[in-house]
Amino acid sequence: MEQKTNVPVPPIEKPQDKPKKNDRKKPPQVKPPMPLRGFAMWFLMMALVLMAMQMFQKTQVAEPLDYNPGFTQKVTDGSITKCEIVRDNAGTDYITGELTTVGADGAQETFRVDLPSIETASEFLLKHDVQFKVRRASAFWPIFWNVAPFIIGFLLIYFIFFRQMKMAGGRAMSFGKSRAKLMKKDDENKITFADVAGVEEAKEELQEVVEFLKNPKQFQRLGGKMPKGVLLAGAPGTGKTLIAKAVAGEADVPFFNISGSDFVEMFVGVGASRVRDMFEQGRKNAPCIIFVDEIDAVGRSRFSGMGGGHDEREQTLNALLVEMDGFETEEGIIIIAATNRPDVLDPALMRPGRFDRQVFIDLPNLKGREEILEIHVKRVTLSKEVDLTKVARGTPGFSGADIMNLVNEAALLAARRGAEAVEQPDFEEARDKVSWGRERRSHMLDDEEKKLTAYHEAGHAIVIAKTEQTEPLHKVTIIPRGRALGATMQLPEKDRYTQGRKRLFGMLVGLMGGRVAEELIFHDVTTGAQNDIERATRIARAMVCEFGMSDALGPRNYGSGEQQMFLGREIHRNEVHGDKITQLIDAEIDRILKEAHDSARTILEEHRDKLELIAEVLMTYETVDGDQVMRMLETGEIPDELKNGKTPEEKRAEEEKAAEEAEKAAAAEASADDESSKESSEAPADDLSADLSAGALAKVEALAKEEEPPDDEAQDKPASE
Repeated sequence: MEQKTNVPVPPIEKPQDKPKKNDRKKPPQVKPPMPLRGFAMWFLMMALVLMAMQMFQKTQVAEPLDYNPGFTQKVTDGSITKCEIVRDNAGTDYITGELTTVGADGAQETFRVDLPSIETASEFLLKHDVQFKVRRASAFWPIFWNVAPFIIGFLLIYFIFFRQMKMAGGRAMSFGKSRAKLMKKDDENKITFADVAGVEEAKEELQEVVEFLKNPKQFQRLGGKMPKGVLLAGAPGTGKTLIAKAVAGEADVPFFNISGSDFVEMFVGVGASRVRDMFEQGRKNAPCIIFVDEIDAVGRSRFSGMGGGHDEREQTLNALLVEMDGFETEEGIIIIAATNRPDVLDPALMRPGRFDRQVFIDLPNLKGREEILEIHVKRVTLSKEVDLTKVARGTPGFSGADIMNLVNEAALLAARRGAEAVEQPDFEEARDKVSWGRERRSHMLDDEEKKLTAYHEAGHAIVIAKTEQTEPLHKVTIIPRGRALGATMQLPEKDRYTQGRKRLFGMLVGLMGGRVAEELIFHDVTTGAQNDIERATRIARAMVCEFGMSDALGPRNYGSGEQQMFLGREIHRNEVHGDKITQLIDAEIDRILKEAHDSARTILEEHRDKLELIAEVLMTYETVDGDQVMRMLETGEIPDELKNGKTPEEKRAEEEKAAEEAEKAAAAEASADDESSKESSEAPADDLSADLSAGALAKVEALAKEEEPPDDEAQDKPASE
């Protein structure tokens, strides 16, 4: 029999993990000592507890006795064996002690007797062999229990009222302090130009500010001065606040962030005090950047608008103007402000020497949108099939905030359907949701409204497809989205900055397609075209009054003369022309709308068979892509992918069935896990019995061969094998 030897295996040393970059030993935190207020509060609580115990504890009431015959009789009978003669602080003498009798509660009864004379009582007690002591009552506790309620009441009043008044006074003194939030240069969440995309021109202009903050002598050696203030103007969501933080991050200087509304208060003078305090903080932390967001809240033009001026805002603006004149760029303080309404700011604020540089931040172009997408998709799990260029091409007019919302919505949609990564259809659905609203499948339409909506949207689709210089069709649906019962969606081919007369007229023709389809099919009109007519009227009026696209009226502006700067928008129209011109304007608007209506009617009458075909397809499949609409217009047949595809009802049935199967699979998996856990709990007992049986068999074989039994390790090994 070959004997096996067990060779000890040296333990394998695990490689130590490299210390992480952020794993630094933090200094031990020393707890600050408890302030005096904490000690006072604890003392107050203990005093209250003691008073409560004194008031609510059950004290045994002593039985009052007369000296004669009660006390003398009990001493004579032997009911009193020992007692005390006490003289209190008031000079009153009395005897107290215990009786030999037991009360109803099982405790010995006590007594108290007022004495006429201590000498007589002591002689009487000595005569009857009663042990007694003479003592004087303590003066502390009576005084304490009389004074303690007043002390505790005073402490309560102090902490509740006086402390609150003192804190309120401190807040009143800090009422004029600046509310600017300081982001220090060593902040972990520092933002740099690498985190900003789509605004290359603005980054180039602000790069000079960064270089000045890093090396101001480079600009000062030739006598040049950097601008005191930089005004960032642009549409909401274009990244004005983000790029201001990036400037501070690149320059590695402190960054003060405050909103314009934080200066304006109900009390006159508070905003001006906050402005002065903000600049004082900036001087202490120089070089630094002070960023004022939404500066139009405090920097609107003075002495304008309805109802006169606003004293508090004007005082705050005056203080801001004085402070911006009162510091030099050598101090290293640069003011960056942001607004989306630079036209309403006070001219004194915009003059050179204050905000003498304006940086306009426009909506990103195609390349900028793609760069913004690349920044935001770093935080999500992206599928390899996703084409960000295609996503960027399908989002014209989106700001940086819109693109961030698009990526977030796509991630939420992918998570909702249980996907492992965000795919291209998720971005498509997220774009439609952001642009036109979410599908409201719960808003069910009856057959009549469904048919009306289908013909309305089919009319829009055909007219848009057959009109020159219109944007391509993206999707046609009769599923309610947002506030609309249906939608005909278009996606521009590129970013457009100007619009021609033919393109604007094509928009009007497309808007009239839904109303004309209702007239042709139902010989009636509905309220479904209300939004179309409103938009068409607005475009036609702009063509006549603002763009000079009317041959009858010529290239002249017939819009409002002046705008109210207090509100920042036009609140009423100041007519600067006569009644005859007004009639001509109305006639031109009517003519343009009538021509658009007639053009849409001509197109739909020519393609009425296609109108009925597309409407039937919409009623069956609810949603049709733009390419499918174009093929139906060319061939007059339903595309094969729609024929071979499934209807929305079938898709919803499959989704419900898949959800039920997923629930069943989850339940089965849970039950299997329970069974496996039970088996694992029973497994140790089986292994033990196997080890015992193997060990017994080994011992029998060893006795039969008159050999020594193998050791424990040799017993365990066959069992494990």
